Amino acid sequence: MKVGTDGVLLGAWCTIKDDVDSILDIGSGTGILGLMMAQRSEAFTIDAVEMDEAAYEQTVENFEGSDWGDRLFCYHSNFIDFADEIAEEEESYDLVISNPPFYSDEFETENDSRNKARFTSSLSFNDLLKNVAKILSDDGQFSTIIPRKEEAMFIDLAKRYDLYVNRICHVRGNESSEVKRSLLEFSFQEKDVDYQELTIETERHKYTEPYIALTKAFYLKM
Repeated sequence: MKVGTDGVLLGAWCTIKDDVDSILDIGSGTGILGLMMAQRSEAFTIDAVEMDEAAYEQTVENFEGSDWGDRLFCYHSNFIDFADEIAEEEESYDLVISNPPFYSDEFETENDSRNKARFTSSLSFNDLLKNVAKILSDDGQFSTIIPRKEEAMFIDLAKRYDLYVNRICHVRGNESSEVKRSLLEFSFQEKDVDYQELTIETERHKYTEPYIALTKAFYLKM
């Protein structure tokens, strides 16, 4: 698993309230989001759930090698089973975050691990939202990043589970490119939506000031 721009954007952009005590990352991959949450917050519990064995092992290794290992834990499970168990125990998370799989089945490769990480066959948007709603605290937030073309459908689907979009950030690669990603933040409260836009580069490897300001705390060279 590689650390991608989507994950870094999500980890840097999502709102973390001062009183957040528990955080969950769904589909940890390298563990990057959990690590970013530990760097950005004082949350006592920062969990991750990952079904792929190789990714799970990589997450655990990265968690244990970090300065925040005592607050980080990864479960080796699929998210649906994990959410059922958390709900049964009547537990919840103040912040749930996920950089979910979103490529359609027709583009699947012969690599099972890569398919699980990248394709909706391993976790549909409906299953993601349905189970997030089960384990999110009443005042909690759910943050994610998806393709812009899926935004309207995803927001409508979230409403089925009483999750309402509160923040939207449209991300484009450069000033002349179209918006490719939507950063979305949901809660159980309906609010006026905070709309934002972000451009990553002015030219190849020349980053915009807003992107630098958002992400520089997480790069060694920025």
